[in-house]
Amino acid sequence: MESVDHQLLLPLVEEENKCLPLPINVVSKYWNVNLSMSEAIETAKQYSNYNGSIMIEGIESAERHGLTCKIISSSISELKKIIDMGIPPMVILPGIPEITQHVSVISGYDDGENTILHYIQKGNQEGEQQEGAIPQKIFDKEWSEDGRLLILLAPQDILSSIKINESNEKSNKLCLVSERQNIQKNTTDALESLKKSIDLDQNNPTALYLLASLLNEQNSTDCITYYEKCIELNNRFYLAYNGLGNYYLKSNQFDKSEFYYSKAIEINPKRSAKIYKNRAYLREKQKNNSDAKNDLKSYLKLFPKAKDRGIIEQAIREL
Repeated sequence: MESVDHQLLLPLVEEENKCLPLPINVVSKYWNVNLSMSEAIETAKQYSNYNGSIMIEGIESAERHGLTCKIISSSISELKKIIDMGIPPMVILPGIPEITQHVSVISGYDDGENTILHYIQKGNQEGEQQEGAIPQKIFDKEWSEDGRLLILLAPQDILSSIKINESNEKSNKLCLVSERQNIQKNTTDALESLKKSIDLDQNNPTALYLLASLLNEQNSTDCITYYEKCIELNNRFYLAYNGLGNYYLKSNQFDKSEFYYSKAIEINPKRSAKIYKNRAYLREKQKNNSDAKNDLKSYLKLFPKAKDRGIIEQAIREL
């Protein structure tokens, strides 16, 4: 790959843990801050039943070692300015099927090629960092699905030169705190954190979505209001459409459920395999066997290693 002006040289890092996610480790090492893996392993023991990454744990570890973290709602132009300041930003993007979200480190951009460069964990044979180039339009389209959130981790004096909406930043941080509380089954605390988050920024779609999700788990009709407000603020917020689809499916309102599942699929047809299985179920209930069959095929195409593959293949043959 030709050299790019707007590119940061990031360290090649392979160590990660659910309480010290790879992006946090990479950016910390970029600032010559070595976070303790043994500390992360010890902290992770309390999350033995959870398989994902707990970003707030990694962030708090970095903060204990002298770095400052800011989580902001951003834009492509701001992302580029931050890269040109020498700060490697982390972004929250859609996950591959069956992973809700993932965090990616952005190492640069190429205006000539109109691409955004992502840090890739594996180096080449010479041990040099490799870049994953994503067309800027595709990147922004996917980034918008989760509210264009940006996680900045850097020394305080460097971050102080960036103009930040403090209410929005604190609101976003509370969203990550609430996710940890939810993982710990502290639902009351998680709800309280999200209500504080919304008090700080009533137009934070992430906080509205997370609150709606918790209320959905409690089968509360109040979740509808928060999902709808989230969509009103960001009509590409995939997870909110999916959440409404799930709520209406549970309450046997199949027409509404199908509408919201279809809206989510329209935004990103490859983001979730399970959404196709759910839509197939309600379509079969509505005697729409042909479309149900197609949805089950899409489910297996996106999730070929699904544990219920045999059952699904049998269902396809019977429809």
